[in-house]
Amino acid sequence: MNSKTIRAVTDLNPCLEAIVWLKKQKSPQAAWRACERGDWMLWLLGKLSGEPGSDARRKLVLAACACARLSLEYVPKGEDRPRKTIETAEAWAKYRRGVTLDDVRKAVAAAYAAYAAAYAAYAADNAAKAAAYAADAADNAAYAAAKAAANANVRVETLAKCAVIVRKFYPRAPKLARNLTRRNRGAP
Repeated sequence: MNSKTIRAVTDLNPCLEAIVWLKKQKSPQAAWRACERGDWMLWLLGKLSGEPGSDARRKLVLAACACARLSLEYVPKGEDRPRKTIETAEAWAKYRRGVTLDDVRKAVAAAYAAYAAAYAAYAADNAAKAAAYAADAADNAAYAAAKAAANANVRVETLAKCAVIVRKFYPRAPKLARNLTRRNRGAP
């Protein structure tokens, strides 16, 4: 990867892991094809796709919604707020009549409320389990390590699926150096 592209991306303050990985790639297009981190790809596109809420970001919203749909299998049955949030954002991105950014914000707030409630219940359940199993700490540690490993694998697989999804919406790498150079000079 040429130093001008690396410098332009580095100016956006990506994580160190992404910079190290990017330096090993032959070209922006090769990096785009090889990347298995949909979160990195969405992050970069977010930096290049205009202001939040602008028409230029609608395709990015659709890509992010398609990635978010991967998480719906983990939502408890009967909890519709996350799905409704995704559908509302998709409707806005597809210019559906009557759907505004305010509608998307309200749906997001409702989904966060659902997440907070679910997380509180999960934390309470875990606290109760931790208290019950305190005497068997070694067993719990082994279980936690196995669970963490399983979660890490699911995370890696999901990010790779997201990368495939992002490439469906953006088959070619964005023009990094030109876009970032203009942006770094203060252009919108």
